[in-house]
Amino acid sequence: MGKGCITVTKYFLFLFNLLFFVFGALIMGFGLWVLFDNQSFIAVLQESSDTVKVASYILIGVGSLSMAMGFFGCIGAIYEVRCLLGLYFTCLLLILIAQVTAGVLIYFQRDRLKNEMSNIIKGMIINYTGENRTTEHTWDYIQRTMKCCGWTGPGNWSENNLIKNSSQNLYSCSCRNEDLPGTEIKEVGLCEHLSADLPIHETGCMTSVEKWLLDNCGVILGICIGVAVIELLGMILSMCLCQSVVQEDYTKVPKY
Repeated sequence: MGKGCITVTKYFLFLFNLLFFVFGALIMGFGLWVLFDNQSFIAVLQESSDTVKVASYILIGVGSLSMAMGFFGCIGAIYEVRCLLGLYFTCLLLILIAQVTAGVLIYFQRDRLKNEMSNIIKGMIINYTGENRTTEHTWDYIQRTMKCCGWTGPGNWSENNLIKNSSQNLYSCSCRNEDLPGTEIKEVGLCEHLSADLPIHETGCMTSVEKWLLDNCGVILGICIGVAVIELLGMILSMCLCQSVVQEDYTKVPKY
């Protein structure tokens, strides 16, 4: 490989690793959002399922590792250290295999995950009191913003312990359809209505959530494919540069 090609490869690999560092920061940030966010649908699952918590920790770990790899990859590219380039290639290969494996598992376990999600939401609705400021208030926020009621429909709320044991016509305040006449509008808790015809939305939130996922499916797939392509390019460039380096020279590594 000519000297000019080596230089071009070296700086392309450096730019690639800079992008990889940024992607790692984004992945870690997404993991932190999943772990600490309390104003979205994720918060409802995160409070009720250890699976989501574990997934958030995995995302944080993968993001941190990606940032570290990007940093060391930059050093290996600029200073042409073969051991760092070889280690970088191996780590990229392992991460790519792990990502493909995770994607295959999620695809084949999608029905199980969907059932688990349904059980979590229905269980939360049954035990709803309106006093939990994390899970319950987040679910109220989802029903208000998505203009839906219950998971599969408003009938889920008939299983709520407080509504079932009450002689009043109670309903979830966040299910309130503002276009229908009724009592004052409240954001959380249970509301009373004098008539048996409750002023609520008739659409279940499962439909709204699935629609949101379908609408954003292209973006999610695009990000996954983009990350995979960048990883493959990084592997190719690192191997090309590694083969062009005749001898390891550790004196090139910067000393701090």
